[in-house]
Amino acid sequence: MKLLIKKGRIIDPINDLDMVGDILIEDGRIKEVGENIEELQTKVIRAEGYIVSPGLLDMHVHLREPGYEAQEDIESGTAAAACGGFTKVACMPNTDPVVDNAAVVRAILSRAQQVGSCRVLPIGCISKGQMGKELAEIGDMVEAGIVAVSDDGKPVADSGLMRKAMQYVKAFDIPVISHCEDPYLSSGGVVNEGLMSTKLGLKGIPNAAEEIMVARDIILAELTGTRLHIAHVSTAGSVRLIREAKKRGVKVTCEAAPHHFTLTDDYIKDYDTNTKVNPPLRTIKDVEAVIEGLVDGTIDVIASDHAPHTVEAKSLEYDHAPFGISGLETMVPLVVSNLIDKGILSWMEALRKLTKAPADILKVPLSGIAEGSPADITVIDPNNSRIVDPASFKSKGKNTPFKGMELKGWPVLTICGGKITHSSLDV
Repeated sequence: MKLLIKKGRIIDPINDLDMVGDILIEDGRIKEVGENIEELQTKVIRAEGYIVSPGLLDMHVHLREPGYEAQEDIESGTAAAACGGFTKVACMPNTDPVVDNAAVVRAILSRAQQVGSCRVLPIGCISKGQMGKELAEIGDMVEAGIVAVSDDGKPVADSGLMRKAMQYVKAFDIPVISHCEDPYLSSGGVVNEGLMSTKLGLKGIPNAAEEIMVARDIILAELTGTRLHIAHVSTAGSVRLIREAKKRGVKVTCEAAPHHFTLTDDYIKDYDTNTKVNPPLRTIKDVEAVIEGLVDGTIDVIASDHAPHTVEAKSLEYDHAPFGISGLETMVPLVVSNLIDKGILSWMEALRKLTKAPADILKVPLSGIAEGSPADITVIDPNNSRIVDPASFKSKGKNTPFKGMELKGWPVLTICGGKITHSSLDV
């Protein structure tokens, strides 16, 4: 099928392109980019006033399959991704069984090929069983198709094992993605340690629990020369440590999730378990530091940390409910409403953190909007304003603290490999 996207504002950080123009798609690839393209027998998509971007990449997603299909599965999770404007997602390995061997990697890729609405990039475990005792079969998993290793959901507490992992992965040139949390400092904590935790009588997780591990892993990355990526940065201290490390030339990158640059721990005051996330929502000082890190380039990537849960699980008491926010479908409007519309980031800067930067870190080919490239395209209506309604989510996870908020800038069309995987347009 031929598609012709007409008169959209094409913003492509990969090719440094910002123009109003047309894109002709044929046989799953971009055939032509230009102005006033005319083509017979073609489905035309009118994109005046819309932003047309290379397909977005979320490098931190929990698809839950295998093992936790009641929370999410590859079919529902990738449908949510497509609805959120994503054509690629990297999925974390804390499934059941965990992704610590090649067989599970191949099973995920096979399932994604069968039912996926976007491309799936598996991330393998650092340690066997995520137990933090011995290295997983990293070489076999690289051969099977992983793009990084991480024990996300659990920190690697053993510094010796983390050093071994960093040394071992150098041969494969994949990053180690670190969930930075000192389990001895965070043990039993459910919210940020501070005034709000004291007021509510909830056990807190101090900033130091994150920052100690950020510092340790930066030191190990400096020692080994390995590429380190720090997940879900949430504190002012972490941003400072990463900024200083980058200035020294350490091979460290990092990401922030929308809830960590939009919400503070004031939102936990009603004991809404949809605000329970790890790392927890922090103070306004931390939020401002994360935003500053996004602006000055300390924070390379915006990633959702999409962590869907069942309504029943999130209906438990705050102490017992699981951590996590269902984030794929609200990420783009949160970026538009809180960063772009406020003049904090330009469209080019924001889209770079959603396309080129994560692709570079994961070494995923991304040729952008150029002739001959795969037709992976996201179209966003920057003026589309609507209320967040989790009942309409494609994800099985309806757990969002943004319910009822009015957000602006929703994706209206997602094309993956030339196929329309999501559309709210009349096409």
